[in-house]
Amino acid sequence: MSQTSDSCLDTWMGREALAEAMIPVIGRLYRENNVVTSIHGRSLINKSTMNILKAHRFARRMSKDELLLEDTAPLLNTLAGLELGAAAIDIARLNQKFKEEGNGATLEEFLREELAEIVGKRGGDDRTSTDVVLYGFGRIGRLLARLLIEKAGGGHGLRLRAIVVRRGSDNDLSKRASLLRRDSVHGSFEGTIRIDEAANTITANGVQIQVIYSNDPATIDYTAYGINNALVVDNTGRWRDAEGLSQHLQSKGVARVLLTAPGKGELKNIVHGINHRDITDSDKIVSAASCTTNAITPVLKAINDKFGVVHGHVETVHSFTNDQNLIDNFHKGDRRGRSAALNMVITETGAAKAVAKALPELLGKLTGSSIRVPTPDVSLAILNLTLENGTTKDEVNNYLREMSLHSDLRKQIDYIDSPEVVSTDFVGSRRAGIVDGLATVSTDKNLVLYVWYDNEFGYSCQVVRVMEEMAGVNPPSFPAKESAAALAAIAV
Repeated sequence: MSQTSDSCLDTWMGREALAEAMIPVIGRLYRENNVVTSIHGRSLINKSTMNILKAHRFARRMSKDELLLEDTAPLLNTLAGLELGAAAIDIARLNQKFKEEGNGATLEEFLREELAEIVGKRGGDDRTSTDVVLYGFGRIGRLLARLLIEKAGGGHGLRLRAIVVRRGSDNDLSKRASLLRRDSVHGSFEGTIRIDEAANTITANGVQIQVIYSNDPATIDYTAYGINNALVVDNTGRWRDAEGLSQHLQSKGVARVLLTAPGKGELKNIVHGINHRDITDSDKIVSAASCTTNAITPVLKAINDKFGVVHGHVETVHSFTNDQNLIDNFHKGDRRGRSAALNMVITETGAAKAVAKALPELLGKLTGSSIRVPTPDVSLAILNLTLENGTTKDEVNNYLREMSLHSDLRKQIDYIDSPEVVSTDFVGSRRAGIVDGLATVSTDKNLVLYVWYDNEFGYSCQVVRVMEEMAGVNPPSFPAKESAAALAAIAV
């Protein structure tokens, strides 16, 4: 029986009230316990009532089950009373596990057992803080700044201390702050920003960022600003090999360097979720690979593990980038001198070959090419694969959906099957890549997958994950293990 208009409105207002009541609980858990809550990987920190409602609705599209606020509200309230230590908690997955494996226990009894590692550990966060310097403040640098400010929490973990740029004008500081505050693609900064011209600082949501002007990465004394053992994130793309990037290590106060571009030579190219455990304490310089490599490698691993990849071709339909010309002009690269805003531009990509640096079992199995298109952000990778074992569209889509929900790659792989989505719908995605299930083509051993990716923000989220790994500041994640039903769904 359908609801009347009045009863629909009453139901909606009741859900709004529940969501409103969750906001202070989420905030207290974050500020007082360093607990980050999420729904299927989508953070609830600093979200509005409407965003919380949308996150609950989105869960239905992900897992086919409605996530009820009547379930999550008491779960959050119970978490708030457990005096938890620092953690990342996915309340959707935790709720699902309680329903499947609660075995008659009360919600509090279940949570005390499931979170035993951190129950009663409030204030016991033994993670050390790591100073971070952003060398360069372009597209990726500013998004990294937003993410680091968002994650500032109680001061543990990664601490953004400085950015290094070349002075561009007399009012350089205010222009840098303005670019952080406003973004044509990603929208306005969530919070407040102020500048101190005398001290050369930008303060964003209480995070004070020292702006250092320099043309030489080897001569900066970071210790003069109270910065020590820093992780320098080079997002200029100017240096790609160990020799060039090692200049940073000559500056006082620098301990390690991370490159936000494909590394050359023997540098480790890290795709978080795939080979981040290869990072050792002795690795002083590491690359976070490219946005495309990060988008396709997790999906390729999932497919290779299940069906085996004989060979394949990767075609990327990629948004234009800052190294292209706005209008026709000289460019040292082939075709890139033609107007990025007016043309589709065929170009090369090393992403397919770079996959093997993170996933050696695919060495020599992939080729790749790219077309730059007149959009500012969000790209599409088309994976044309020949498999060892045949499959169907339904089988591969169900498998990838479950991988996006319940596997170790859930932070990297997302899944969608809406018939109406287009590229702008994925601006701001925090996953490395999003499989478009309706576009999947499968004919026995021939498989074509379409993978969307926010080549700016999604990639920046991957970079932050690598930073956390290098700094050793990852909090424990819960639920630590998937439910038996979830694991069975992946195995099928």
